[in-house]
Amino acid sequence: MRRVGMVVAMLAGAVAVPLAASQAVQADGPGVGTPWVVSVGDSYISGEGGRWAGNSNNSSSSVDAGGSAAYYDNATHTAEVINRCHRSTAAEVHIGGGVNSLNLACSGAKVATHTSSDGYFKPGLDFYNSGGNQGQALMLQNFAATHNVKMIQLSIGGNDFNFAGIVQTCVTNFLTSPSWWPNYCNDDSSVTSNFTTANVNAKTAAITGAINNIKTAMANAGYSAGQYTIVAQTYPSPIPNSSGFRYSQSGFTRQSTGGCGFWNNDANWANGTALVKINNAVKNAAAAANTAGNVKVMDLAASFNGRRLCENTVNLMENSGRANWTVAGASDATEWIAQIRTLSTVFGPYYVQESLHPNWWGEKAIRNCVRQAYNGGVPKGGVCNRGTGLNANGEPNMTLA
Repeated sequence: MRRVGMVVAMLAGAVAVPLAASQAVQADGPGVGTPWVVSVGDSYISGEGGRWAGNSNNSSSSVDAGGSAAYYDNATHTAEVINRCHRSTAAEVHIGGGVNSLNLACSGAKVATHTSSDGYFKPGLDFYNSGGNQGQALMLQNFAATHNVKMIQLSIGGNDFNFAGIVQTCVTNFLTSPSWWPNYCNDDSSVTSNFTTANVNAKTAAITGAINNIKTAMANAGYSAGQYTIVAQTYPSPIPNSSGFRYSQSGFTRQSTGGCGFWNNDANWANGTALVKINNAVKNAAAAANTAGNVKVMDLAASFNGRRLCENTVNLMENSGRANWTVAGASDATEWIAQIRTLSTVFGPYYVQESLHPNWWGEKAIRNCVRQAYNGGVPKGGVCNRGTGLNANGEPNMTLA
């Protein structure tokens, strides 16, 4: 019997080796294992502004959905992996439903890696690798090699068109000129230079290059074109046209109360010219990079209409009839875009960089459309439009068609 026991033990040991080898072969990677969705790009996808569910001039706690740890994305949820990337817990990529998610995007990111004027590292959609810092394409490549990445959600281009600088100029012009002699930003050379034909063509080419970097990263990680999809999203309109504001452009109320200091003329230009040219650059870049048929577009341009900053269909929390963001109906009565903050708020709890970005409701609304874009593992594009009320996940009802 002792010999039989020894033989059984030896056989058990013999089968352990091939079993382990089999497990190694089945390790997660291209086309194998639990599916993942990964987000790359800038602040409009990292989750910037995602702490706040609406705006309030009275009580930040009434709109504080994410808490002080909203942007902490390290393993212990105690700090940011990259300071000021602001990868929020509300970020659109976290669709759930058996699909894992990773947010590699960074607020302030451009096509190319750079360091911001205030000294923060901003990884671009490239293969930068220095001093422990990496570009997002390289981060994606390393991650995808050992995880089954089915969809890459992308937002890029706004910062390459100098989004923050344009907003600053428009608000400064609003605050420093009277309504009887307005100084518009849309004819300032620092603004118009971003939208010349030559610059638009250059930025379109740069965005195309960024998408191709993503494709290179996935190829380097061992993927064929048919094993993943890139979904490039456009930018939503953050403010209404002139007729849609609930504050007059006379006086300073539009900025001091609403946090939306644009002249009517500039608001119309922002929606009718700037947004259109930026979004067309994204669409054209996606088309140029779609050589293998695995690059889709999710159009967000009108997805926040009716819930935009200072729009007359919504209001500040204290004027909405709701006590705070958790009260039923708050998502339909309050804004989905964060107020434009000035340097007076730099000490918090708000960040200036949160200005004019989708907030908690905005992020959750886009998340709903991202889940629809994932489409059960067969990703698709489409136009994302707003509904009313919340779904079972606590997200605004949206449709992607």
